Amino acid sequence: MEKLRRVLSGQDDEEQGLTAQVLDASALSFNTRLKWFVICFVCGIFFSVLGTGLLWLPGGIKLFAVFYTFGNLAALASTCFLMGPVKQLKKMFETTRLLATIIMLLCFVFTLCAALWWHRKGLALLFCVLQFLSMTWYSLSYIPYARDAVIKCCSSLLS
Repeated sequence: MEKLRRVLSGQDDEEQGLTAQVLDASALSFNTRLKWFVICFVCGIFFSVLGTGLLWLPGGIKLFAVFYTFGNLAALASTCFLMGPVKQLKKMFETTRLLATIIMLLCFVFTLCAALWWHRKGLALLFCVLQFLSMTWYSLSYIPYARDAVIKCCSSLLS
């Protein structure tokens, strides 16, 4: 019925932009979005914890890097179910969190490169730590004044 109304009003699908078509195609109910958010977020936590457990196996640094990175990506992707992928990408690349987003994405790539192609265990571990810190800083950007509070706490501890 809605499609008929759009066609009759002159707004058929051929005239919509690509963004509008993607948003229409991904229109899920709130309950469905919430369920998939929880599923994706829990999977992300599970893979991160699993990767941490695999770290202690012989040669487990590769598995750790892959599972930890995959877990962080799943946790990050889970928010796409809450606000939609296009809106999520727009928010990720706003000026307030642009640097945190770029560093976080680079840490994902460099972690995998260090573990799988460069075979540098220490570097992979360093990038995992940086991945954690950049994900934390990125997440804090969604909480008003959280970054300022962390900066004040750290500066008071250092002085």
